[in-house]
Amino acid sequence: MERLLHLFAAAPAAESITKEPIVPFLILLLVILFVPLLFERFLKVPGLVGLLAAGVVLGPQGLRVLERGAPPMDLLPEIGLVYLMFVAGLEIDMEQFRQTRNRSLTFGSFTFLVPLIMGTVVGLIFFPGKWNTSILIGSLFASHTLLAYPIVSRLGVVKNEAVTVTIGATIFTDIGALLVLAICVAIHQGDFSATRLATLIGSLVIYSVVVLFGFDRAGKEFFKRSGDDQGNQFLFVLLAVFLAAVGAQLIGVEKIVGAFLAGLAVNDAVGEGPVKEKVLFVGSVLFIPIFFVSLGLLIDIPAFIASINSITLTLAIVTGLIVSKFLAAYFAKLIYRYKWNEMLTMWSLSVPQVGATLAATLVGYEAGLLTKEVLNSVIVLLLVTATLGPLVTSRVAPTLIDASQELEPEPVSPYWSTGETATHPFGVLVPVYNPKTEQYLIEMAALLARQAQGRILPLAIAKATAHMDAPQLEAAFKRGDTLLENATNLSRELGVEAEPLLRIDDAIAQGISRAAKEQHASLIVMGWGQRTGLRARLFGNVIDSVLWAAHCPVAVSRLLKSPKEFRQILVPVENITPQAVSVLRFVSLLAAANGAHIVLLHICDRNTTPGRVAWIRSQLSLLVDKLALPDHPEIRIKPHPNVTQAILEVAKDCDLVVIRSTRRRTSAGGLTIADTTTQLIGAIACSLIMLGEPQPASFSASSEQQAVRG
Repeated sequence: MERLLHLFAAAPAAESITKEPIVPFLILLLVILFVPLLFERFLKVPGLVGLLAAGVVLGPQGLRVLERGAPPMDLLPEIGLVYLMFVAGLEIDMEQFRQTRNRSLTFGSFTFLVPLIMGTVVGLIFFPGKWNTSILIGSLFASHTLLAYPIVSRLGVVKNEAVTVTIGATIFTDIGALLVLAICVAIHQGDFSATRLATLIGSLVIYSVVVLFGFDRAGKEFFKRSGDDQGNQFLFVLLAVFLAAVGAQLIGVEKIVGAFLAGLAVNDAVGEGPVKEKVLFVGSVLFIPIFFVSLGLLIDIPAFIASINSITLTLAIVTGLIVSKFLAAYFAKLIYRYKWNEMLTMWSLSVPQVGATLAATLVGYEAGLLTKEVLNSVIVLLLVTATLGPLVTSRVAPTLIDASQELEPEPVSPYWSTGETATHPFGVLVPVYNPKTEQYLIEMAALLARQAQGRILPLAIAKATAHMDAPQLEAAFKRGDTLLENATNLSRELGVEAEPLLRIDDAIAQGISRAAKEQHASLIVMGWGQRTGLRARLFGNVIDSVLWAAHCPVAVSRLLKSPKEFRQILVPVENITPQAVSVLRFVSLLAAANGAHIVLLHICDRNTTPGRVAWIRSQLSLLVDKLALPDHPEIRIKPHPNVTQAILEVAKDCDLVVIRSTRRRTSAGGLTIADTTTQLIGAIACSLIMLGEPQPASFSASSEQQAVRG
């Protein structure tokens, strides 16, 4: 009550409200929600540029709504800074790093030392005699952000040695740059001697060993014992991040060093599971964007304009970085005899400067080592390299697919006859819950099962209660019996054997994946869930959980008419990978069941040469011939600048579109990168099936195996 009286006291209500800490937080949420979207859709520039601009407009140089040091800008940007570096460590693929460790170390040394020397020279030219500042500028050159990773991943060239080596080198460059930053800041704080330097280095070594090995082992043990408790696993990851950050400060180095090491340490334990997705999501939608907004608050517009007018420093920093990264990639080419396109890919992947560079720049600026001119020049560097790197990668990386070699993978057996399902009849598990969608799902399952001479497994799940005689459990049983009876009758009408299942389980998703495993199902057919948005992204939904846990493919279906009426099925094919082959086998089974015609669609760039188009067509034809499909599919290659729009244009004449599920990735900067699958889901007007493959065993089992070995 006293709080209310205070709000409506002598000061006007509007003025009182603006002093509340929750108001700046509300403004931040509005900025994060709308500004990146506006910049990406209308200005066609990265969303983080919009966040920086919002910080400038709302900060001391603009409307003065936000101010560093005032709530909530005194805590959230610090969390965002720590989170940014943690994500940079967490996103590194440790398995790929282990495969090319030695070459990654060599290229990492080149792409660290050459830019470090170049940056130090630039610093000495503009800040004569200031070795500490100059070396710190050099360390800003040394690191890099894998901003273009989604491009090489989409093109299917991640396994190329040049790409893998560059990814592995990120570990060495980021750790090296952060260690140089720690030493430079410690020297700048005064009272520094050779003894203290030796003590600091010794402390860093001990601390790094404790974090990398101690946190790694603790994480694997905790994840092993906690089972499917994603909430506690998420809290453990957060605890590891901030415990490592505090530990770094205790030994006298910057907290971002600890955050990055924590990301590397829990990398194996977290794996590629739903906990990692939640960790990345929380950072990408809240903490990291707030950090970029707070960075915009530091931009002094007059100084920024002055630094552009006296463009010498900015030009030297940008040019020095680009040239030094090119030289490092060129040295690697000479030693390992990489081709020019591989060398240019390594260069373009190592050019972008976002994560570690921005974090180190802010720390150096706040410590008084770097001037405002350097800060402004680094922001220009960010904009230039974040644009140049992905642009070059998108042009060069496609050439890594050698036209003299076939893109076709090793022969892949149908997914319904591999592994343990090879010794069991083909079975389609169909969770039944919604009577409105049940008929079409059963019809599609029947078509597939009849074609493969298999069976249908209708499944109803009753949520477990504390007491087995609880009324709600009895009601769930009755409802399940009714749904299963309908499914069984429909299956008989379609001439397929049905084995109804009714089980009690704590969670729907776990019940589905466990029943599929117990019954040796070859495929799970599910209806499209209705829950989307923030709640689904934070806590996941049934589809997400089943896609993650299932041992077999999952066909998530949005069927607008009976599958028996499908006459034309569209299958977009980007690269000929084992996953794409599995999708084609699934579609061929469905098409053979009702005599549908298959259209294979490949979207290429408008600048693709006729020879390249002809080669792609020949590879697709070869794949179709070797699959021995009953009805030879139609192959279409469509040049178009927008993949999503091209698919939508062709889909207008089709009854069904089948796409492969691909997980959303986040850049090391934390901002979500929209993928074609997500855009298609909301735009396709006809029936749609998203086929999700089971997670690779190396991802799902690696942590457990390593925990056992440890």
